[in-house]
Amino acid sequence: MIRRRSVLLAATLAVAAGGARAQTYPSRPIRIIVPWPPGQATDLACRVLAQKLSEQLGQPVVAENRAGAGGMIGTDAAAKAAPDGYTILAASSGPVTTNPLIQHTAYDVDRDLAPVALLGVSPYLLVARPSFPAANVREFIATVRAAPDRYTFSSSGIGATAHLISEWFNTSADLQAVHVPFPGSAPALNAVVAGQVDYTIETLAGTNPLARSGQVKAFGISLARGSALAPDIPPIAADIPGFDVGAWLGIMAPAGTPRPIVERLAAEIDRAMASAETRERFASIGVEVDSRPAEAFAAYLKEQRAIFARIVERANIKLD
Repeated sequence: MIRRRSVLLAATLAVAAGGARAQTYPSRPIRIIVPWPPGQATDLACRVLAQKLSEQLGQPVVAENRAGAGGMIGTDAAAKAAPDGYTILAASSGPVTTNPLIQHTAYDVDRDLAPVALLGVSPYLLVARPSFPAANVREFIATVRAAPDRYTFSSSGIGATAHLISEWFNTSADLQAVHVPFPGSAPALNAVVAGQVDYTIETLAGTNPLARSGQVKAFGISLARGSALAPDIPPIAADIPGFDVGAWLGIMAPAGTPRPIVERLAAEIDRAMASAETRERFASIGVEVDSRPAEAFAAYLKEQRAIFARIVERANIKLD
């Protein structure tokens, strides 16, 4: 079966490339460029996917880290790669959705990249120092609202996805709090644990272990439907209707990649994401599987851009 799938993939590429690559495709690895360092959630998730795709295709699929500039270096490298199916991108919220809204990027997402498949979403948690004087989201909002500019919130940096989500939360709840940016999620969370900062909104992967150990107090999750990854934490949307956001993870290809290749990759990715093993491994790194094919992924990207464009405009955030 593995050998047959490899032959079928070669045939797919042969149709798209006029037959010229039919003999060479099975012997070349497919690269998933990961624009983040090893160990980051996108990296871990894409290594799980790479392993499943390798098994399904009988074809080497490898993750290649190209970190730097908030994910923009690797994203640009993938955008400029040959559109032949051998190079695809581990795309994510920061370099694809939010960064182009607040600063210049060397790539144009609409012009240079094509959606292949959405993989999943990483929820965010609203957490505070353990001594924060509130028991739920409603009390949290009332406490902060009653003392403008007294409370502080941290983020992983100005313009980071976590920062933008926090700004949306503050604006929606009519809160005035002081932003304290840090160079990364870990120091932003450590400041809350130490009581140096009052609260933050960060990924489930980073916050949930701290909440379960009592190092921070968890109030609400960013997905309106809640999440099976943290079923005991209520959605923030219960108190702020319409608040529904997370950090997405998907696969994109260089623009111009032939349609048959995109469709074949999307089908194989959908099969990989339907695996119980894949879902369990994604859950272990804080990513909730939400598999969608190219067209649905493209529509989702438009929705995400509109959401974050409104946040950026309201908060007047620009990096250049």
